[in-house]
Amino acid sequence: MLSQGGDPGPVVLRRLSNAEYTYTIRDLTGVDRLFKHGDHPGDRSVLDSILEEGKDMRRRVSASDKQKLDEYLNSVREVEQRIKNAGQRGELQGWHPALEEPNIPRPPNGIPQDIGEHMRLMSDIMVLAFLTDTTRVCTLKLINDHSSLRFPNLGVDYMIHHLLSHRDTDDWLKVNQFFFQQLAYIASKLNAVQEGERTALDNTILMMCSSMLTGSHDASQLPVILLGGGGSKLNGGRILDYREKNNRQVCSLYLSLMDKLGIQLDHFGDSTTRLAEV
Repeated sequence: MLSQGGDPGPVVLRRLSNAEYTYTIRDLTGVDRLFKHGDHPGDRSVLDSILEEGKDMRRRVSASDKQKLDEYLNSVREVEQRIKNAGQRGELQGWHPALEEPNIPRPPNGIPQDIGEHMRLMSDIMVLAFLTDTTRVCTLKLINDHSSLRFPNLGVDYMIHHLLSHRDTDDWLKVNQFFFQQLAYIASKLNAVQEGERTALDNTILMMCSSMLTGSHDASQLPVILLGGGGSKLNGGRILDYREKNNRQVCSLYLSLMDKLGIQLDHFGDSTTRLAEV
C-alpha cells in the first residue's frame, strides 16, 4: 500500500556504510545490550518512556481522566518493579541462561574487512545471543543469491558470487565448503557449552538451507541440513530423501519443527501436513 505521498520511486540496493552497518548491528542483534556498552534504550524503564511522551496529554485531560491515567501508570510501575526484583533474588529456580554476561569482548564498530573474520564475528554474536537468552530465534544469512561478493580469503577473487554460482567448478566447491565451515563453527561453539545434562547444541535446532539446488536455478529440490537435538526432540545421524514423495513442501518441515518447539499450527504457507519422519 502506498502512502498519501504517492509512489516512493525505485528501491536502490547498495552496501551499508560503516556507520549504517554499526547501527544496524546494534538494532538487530542487541549487541550493546549484550555487552552493556553505554546507555542502551532497552535498559530504560518502559514507564519512563511513556511518561516522557505523555506530559502534554496530562495537561489536556480532565481531573477524573488524569486520576485514571495515574492509576494505570502506577499499576504498570508496580508490575515493572516486581519483574525487576524477581531477577535479583539470587534464586536459580528452573532454567537459566548458560552465561550471565558475554565471554568475549565487544566487537569494534565498523565492517571487518576480512570476509572470514566478518562471518565468524556474526556467528559469535548469534551464539552469544543464544547463551545469554537475549533471543531464542535467529536467522543468519551469509550471502545474497545475487551478491557481487568475491572471496579473496579463499583465493577466489576473479569472479563475483552470483556468476560463480552458475559454474560447477572447484572454486565454487571451495566457496560452498567455506559456508559449511561456518555452520560447523556455530555447532562446535554451542556443543562446547553445558546446559544441565545436555549441551547448548543438544537444546538447539540449527537449519542450513539454500533457495536453489544448483546455479541453473533448480528450486525443485532443496537440500536442508538440521543439526542439534532440539531438547532431545530431534533425531540426528540420518538422511531423509523426499524426492519421490508427494508431501515434500519445505513448509511441511517447518510445521514439524514448530511442533517440537511447542507451536502447533493447522497450516503454514502451502502445507497442512507434517513430515512424519522428522
